[in-house]
Amino acid sequence: MISNVVIVGLGLMGGSMAKAVRAYTDCRVYGWNRTRAVAEDAVRTGTLDGVADDETLSQADLVVIGLYPKSTVEWIEAHIGLLKPGCMLVDMVGVKQYLVDAVTPLAQAHGVHYIGGHPMAGKEFSGYAYAEASLFENASMILVQTDSSPLWAVDEAEAFFSRLGFARVVRCTAEQHDHMIAYTSQLCHVVSSAFIKSPEALKHNGYSAGSYKDLTRVAKLNEDMWTELFLLNREPLVQEIDEIIGHLRDYRDAIAGNDAERLRALLKEGRVRKESIG
Repeated sequence: MISNVVIVGLGLMGGSMAKAVRAYTDCRVYGWNRTRAVAEDAVRTGTLDGVADDETLSQADLVVIGLYPKSTVEWIEAHIGLLKPGCMLVDMVGVKQYLVDAVTPLAQAHGVHYIGGHPMAGKEFSGYAYAEASLFENASMILVQTDSSPLWAVDEAEAFFSRLGFARVVRCTAEQHDHMIAYTSQLCHVVSSAFIKSPEALKHNGYSAGSYKDLTRVAKLNEDMWTELFLLNREPLVQEIDEIIGHLRDYRDAIAGNDAERLRALLKEGRVRKESIG
């Protein structure tokens, strides 16, 4: 049974996780943040029961980590010895194979149940100031079982996250996660970042509507975090970039060649695909 929860990293995701635990469960929740003042402020405003220390870590039933990929591994290496056997450890990093490879042996050595996690939610803003308990409502939570996490632990984690507003919990392997995320998330950020670099972007006011806003929204990203994520998942992401380059070339050639029949066929293929998958 999960009674004591520690959230590590109180940015947008970790802060929202802490607020959701406070709002939707009766668990005691503690927070650790590199800038301690953020955690202290979360205590003052009632989100946290306290700032996490060695004692609260030793009593934690669940530790959820919301740090950058490499910082997540470094934090676990430094603190896993404090966690009690049977404690569940879930990260919220957007790549999974890197984390599973690095953390699973550590978890096995300490009797901790590590489960890879990735909440499919977010905003174009970062930091605790933008955190909110409702961030995960109707979102998906991805869980990756590892050699250190028995099935009952994953079941318990799924039940816990379902209480926080997630509409769906998806279980998959680390490899499946990374290939899908390369397409559904990382490629979108690459395309948005590239699209906004047109010289015409400087003159868009008065000419742009919903489609422009939809396509450019995620260009407003945290370049430090996304650089780590892209490079740690470079092979699946490069495959997806090559895929879209090929499709763009098809459209480009049809338009340059004034080939209405080919262009119409390409557009129809895209419409039919979208209609078939929702």
